[in-house]
Amino acid sequence: MNLANLRPVKSSILDKAINKGKGEVSLSLFALLFSEIVQYSQKNCNSTADLSEKLHKLGYDVGSRMLDLYVYREKSSKRETKLINMLLFIKTTLWKTLFGKEIDKLEHANDDERTYYIIESDAVINKYISVPKDKGSLNVSIFTAGIIEAFLSLSGFTCNVTAHYHKGTTYMCKFEDHVIARDKQLD
Repeated sequence: MNLANLRPVKSSILDKAINKGKGEVSLSLFALLFSEIVQYSQKNCNSTADLSEKLHKLGYDVGSRMLDLYVYREKSSKRETKLINMLLFIKTTLWKTLFGKEIDKLEHANDDERTYYIIESDAVINKYISVPKDKGSLNVSIFTAGIIEAFLSLSGFTCNVTAHYHKGTTYMCKFEDHVIARDKQLD
């Protein structure tokens, strides 16, 4: 093998760290794109529950790809094994990557050790979506709940994440018993 013939490997966009560079997207472009996603998802839906399920699944797909991308790019990062550290990662790093700011609040439920609340007072995803009266119970933030659920579940913190209107938008993360038991063993 002749070493003189080897060319330097060009770096691709996948090799750049996620938190490097501007990475900003126009809010109006995001609103237009997300509005189209909601309208597309609404086709062939018989109920609000069907639409919510579709949006959640789309969000889950985005979250799984984001996790893959993050793991691929951030080779030096360590895998989180403690639940609270993973939630803090979502509160800061993931949210800054997605929306350019941190989550407003992260709370642990007083009455259930398996439940955590991620509270966002002014969710960007809800800002420009008006829900028709016949779909009054729809919260399009279920899309973001899917992203959170994928990020947590595929990282080993199996949970169910739902979106609710309370103090703005609240994402309720309900973890499986084995996640809490494992977390207690790590203490």
